[in-house]
Formats: sequence, C-alpha cells, structure tokens
Amino acid sequence: MQTITNFLASFNAQRLVYLLISAAASVLCIAGHELSHGLAALALGDDTAKRAGRLTLNPLAHVDPVGLVLLVVAHVGWAKPVPVDPRGFRRPKLGMALTALAGPASNFIMATAALAAASILIRNASGMAATYALVFLCYAAVLNVGLGLFNLIPIPPLDGSKVLGVFLPDRLYGFYLRYERYMMIVVIALAWLGVFGGVLGTGMGAVLTGLCRVTGFPFEFLHATFGL
Repeated sequence: MQTITNFLASFNAQRLVYLLISAAASVLCIAGHELSHGLAALALGDDTAKRAGRLTLNPLAHVDPVGLVLLVVAHVGWAKPVPVDPRGFRRPKLGMALTALAGPASNFIMATAALAAASILIRNASGMAATYALVFLCYAAVLNVGLGLFNLIPIPPLDGSKVLGVFLPDRLYGFYLRYERYMMIVVIALAWLGVFGGVLGTGMGAVLTGLCRVTGFPFEFLHATFGL
C-alpha cells in the first residue's frame, strides 16, 4: 500500500509519460511470456492454448487488467494464465516443466533484444523521441529480467514450481496442481512484503550485468536510472 501511496504523491505530467512507457513495456513482457507458454505446449503435443485463442501477441488475450495495473504501479502483478492440459504430453511432468520454462526463457530473450536495440540507439540517436525510446527499451529489459527470475521461484503457481514438480512424487505433484491457484494470494502477499526483494535484486543485477556485456549496453545507465 505504501508503494501506491508514494506513486500517487509523486504523480505529475512527466510521471504520466513514464507510466505510459512502463505500461507498454509491461504489456509486451506479459504477452511474450504467455505466448511462449502456449507455443511450447503446442510443440509438446497439447493444443489447449491454441483452441483457447492464446497463441497470439494480442495483449487482450493475455492481460488481466487488475494484474497489469498493479504490475505498473506496484511492480507486482499477474496475467491470465495460459490453459495447459498435461494429458496432452507424452511425459506430463516433463511437458509441464518445459512449458513453464518457456515463459522465463522468453523474458530473458526479450531482455537481450531490448538491450541490443538500446545499445544501438544510445550510440546513434539523440533527441526527445530517442530518449523515450531508450527508456522504453531499458524498462522492458529490466522488467523482463525481473519477471523471468520471479517466475523461476519454485512456489506454486509460479513457473519454477512446475520445474520442481519433475522431482516430486506423483501424489505431492498432484497436490501442487490442485491448490496452486490459491497459492497465488500467498505469493502476491510475500512479494508485497518484500520477501523476495533482496534475492531478486541481486539476481537482476547479475543477469543485467551479463546481458550488458553481451550487448555492449552500458550497465551504468541502468544502474543510474533504476538503482540496480
């Protein structure tokens, strides 16, 4: 709640511009993440997401309005989960794990692409439009890395729990799947309380440092802009 209060207290015209930029980047990150789940499931034999119309980058198919607003304002949110039927996989546990991993993998790929584009932009363009484009690309990179790492936490319903599920007995795995929707409340509460903050912050700094080295983008810019 304090995060939202601080946001409202500092709101102005410049804040509105950055709010729109962060919203656009958030929509891109969410759509890419959820689409990747659906594509991975289809490649592994389950067409549930395809039949549900989720194999699209159209944000309306993936974005949960409340989850998006909270992601932009409080940096903790959610999307509409892509439907997956493990019965469509030859090896259900492995299929679920690979489908789950596709989401975070797409985030890291999008982050790399955003930093590569930002690296070109920062060296070859100037002016207000270039500045806003640079902020968008940097925000997209930071958000993608954060979203990717957060989803790797092995707590239901996050993607990391599906990976952990490969190593669990069938009975416990079934319990995971049966009650994961209720665990989302716990995950959001823990995130709001900052339980994951330290670990995620350290992980984001390490991953972004590595991606900056690969793409040639100055990490100092991200550090100054986002406090990494």
